[in-house]
Amino acid sequence: MTMQDLHQRFNGVFTALITPFKDGAIDTAAYDALVERQIEAGVAGLVPVGTTGEAATLSDEEAEALIARTVKLAAGRVLVMAGAGANDTKKTIDKVKRAEQAGADAVLIVTPYYNKPTQAGLVAHYGAAAEATSLPVMLYSVPGRCGVEIAPETCAVLMEKHDNIIAIKEAGGSAARVTQLRAACGDGLIIHSGDDGLTLPFLSLGAVGVTSVVANVAPREMVQLVEAWKTGDTARALALHELIAELTDGMFIESNPGPVKAALALSNLAGPEMRLPMVPVSPANRERLAGILGRFASASAAFQEMR
Repeated sequence: MTMQDLHQRFNGVFTALITPFKDGAIDTAAYDALVERQIEAGVAGLVPVGTTGEAATLSDEEAEALIARTVKLAAGRVLVMAGAGANDTKKTIDKVKRAEQAGADAVLIVTPYYNKPTQAGLVAHYGAAAEATSLPVMLYSVPGRCGVEIAPETCAVLMEKHDNIIAIKEAGGSAARVTQLRAACGDGLIIHSGDDGLTLPFLSLGAVGVTSVVANVAPREMVQLVEAWKTGDTARALALHELIAELTDGMFIESNPGPVKAALALSNLAGPEMRLPMVPVSPANRERLAGILGRFASASAAFQEMR
């Protein structure tokens, strides 16, 4: 596959899927329905067993089975990029190999959390993981959760050393990082926004997509936003950005994925159950989310009618 083909496949909205639970087990019926809803809305990719999918509390067997299930459900219609990160390089390699065995099209590897490795440590860690697979690798920089950021120069070194490291999910909260990454790595680097609220500014600076939490709830609107930008309809893109802004903010009134699971439960799409140490959102925040969802539904219906 050429770099142009890869860029095309990573273009657009990738949904960081939740993992619905029921009585402690994965609710496969709810999961299947969620996946189909995403594909029908036109997303370009699905990301099972990432942070939003509560990967930290899934067993290796559960994660591998869920990736395989996603691949089967997707049936080639969208790209499946599996979460495959850990704070132990040996475990990361095992997760990467399991994802490849399960049929994933690519892997998303988060920076090691808690350990706080140096940039040299990140080069060694990601290099070992990339060498363990033939799959395309998307780096994932999220310093707010992991305590360490992938420096643009580190990204450039990794791309130079490993042909299959081709992308980054940037979730540091700053659009300026897009320019810094492109300056260090060139336009061959595929950049995804890791913050829903920064999707539009990221696209304007050279990113090609978003790995999205809010798309679990509003896949159609997120897809429309990215498509509007890609077709040059900047006014429509801005209107959609503003349409989903309150909902996007609402997804982080507590730690992810509590709010998005609450929103899906309020929409009768999946249950709010989580695995400890994560717990459902507070009653007060659940009430806030209900109000946000109501306002979003009304505004979205009006927007679609006008357009």
